[in-house]
Amino acid sequence: MKNNLLPIAKEGWQYIAYSVFAIVIFSSLGFGFLEFLSLFITAFFIYVYRNPERESLVYEKNSVVSPVDGSVISIDEINEANNYSYKLTINSNYFDVSLLRSPLSSNISSIKKQYGSRLSSYSSLSQKINEQTELIFEDDNENVLKVEHIINQSFAPIDINIIKKQKLLQGSRYGVMLSGKTVLYLPQNFRINVSIGDQVKASQSLIGYFS
Repeated sequence: MKNNLLPIAKEGWQYIAYSVFAIVIFSSLGFGFLEFLSLFITAFFIYVYRNPERESLVYEKNSVVSPVDGSVISIDEINEANNYSYKLTINSNYFDVSLLRSPLSSNISSIKKQYGSRLSSYSSLSQKINEQTELIFEDDNENVLKVEHIINQSFAPIDINIIKKQKLLQGSRYGVMLSGKTVLYLPQNFRINVSIGDQVKASQSLIGYFS
């Protein structure tokens, strides 16, 4: 993802432009309520697409930080292929910053996109049929981390702005997701540093270490 130091993520510019255009039209026509509604929507878009600059915290080389802002809602032991032993789920909503950031300095070995619905997370089908993206991060020590982004009810799709085999530094921006769940699949040699209920911030909250 190209560096974007503006206060608003580029993915939100078109929505803001449309809502500002609506303000101008409704103002010229004298539709006060619709003008106020468009102003409210513009403020909403500015808020959900805010792009704060964050200071990179220095962790050990084998560290993994959160790729999203949100709340840890589950940590489960699993028995999955490719030697993943733990599944950690983070829930994000419209109050959280929507920028996605690389959890570790690594190469992107795989990107898979599944187009689908945008059901509420309360639906039992959302995990299977909602729009989602799977990314595999692999560092220089061959530590592998799988990350799934699964959208909830949202007006915008998941935007991923990286390509396969791209090199990312820990904390680098790589996309945007409004309101969704992020699932981290972790191997047996990973030491988890968070608990259920913890609030985490992308690039700043330590998830744990590869041992």
